[in-house]
Formats: sequence, structure tokens, C-alpha cells
Amino acid sequence: MRLAFVVGRFYEDLADRLVAGARAVCEDEGITDIDTFDVPGAYELPLAAKLAAETGAYDGVVCLGAVIRGQTSHYDYVCGESARGIMDVQLQTGVPCSFGVLTVDSLDQALARSGGDKRDSGRHAAEAVLALLAVKDQLAAAR
Repeated sequence: MRLAFVVGRFYEDLADRLVAGARAVCEDEGITDIDTFDVPGAYELPLAAKLAAETGAYDGVVCLGAVIRGQTSHYDYVCGESARGIMDVQLQTGVPCSFGVLTVDSLDQALARSGGDKRDSGRHAAEAVLALLAVKDQLAAAR
């Protein structure tokens, strides 16, 4: 199995924590063939995911990043469009893509959700891709 991680690096420390959580899940499952592609932020994740999915080289794409609410409506646009874009990629390509993007009000919330415990969004994003790949395999076997 080969996976792509696309990572929004606007919040570098958070991105590293999310990647570590996702990578830990993959290592637990014996998955080591992972390529990582960095982009500036969450808004760029959908195109990076689409480019990775369209290569045909990856079984799934784990999308990781963070958006922290500020004092303007920019947060709403970035969160909504990155989520919609990532969903569109998986529906258009059939390649499972997960939404491991923190959409939080504060840095404290982001830290609580980016590693080490049951609210590890990086871990959950990798698990989501693996779950979708299992469903895809089950359905392929049912043919």
C-alpha cells in the first residue's frame, strides 16, 4: 500500500504533530511507503490531494493542516473550501482522502487535537483513509 500525505504547513509545529500521529498509525499497520507533499496552508490542500490522487500512484491521500479562527471571516472561507475541495477530490477520483485539518478557535484547542491522546486528528485522518480502503477492498471482492 502506498499513501500520500499532503500537509498544510502554515502552522509548522501543528503540522509536524499531525504528521507524527498519521505516520504512527501507518507504522502500526506496516505501511512504510508514504510520500509527503507540503503546501503553504489548508486552502492549498485540495489541489495537492487531487494532483496526488490523479497520478494513480497512491491508494489514499491523508490531508493534514490547521486553521485557527482569527478576527475576520477568512477562517470560514478557508475551512469550508478546504473541506469541500478534499471531499470533491475523493468523489471525483475514487481515491480515499481524509480531512485531517484542525478547525479550531485557539492554539490550545489545536494542541489538544494534534497529538498524543484520543483526540489526535492526524491519527484519525490516517485511520479514516485505511477504513475507506478496507471498504473499497470488500466491495471489490463482492463483485
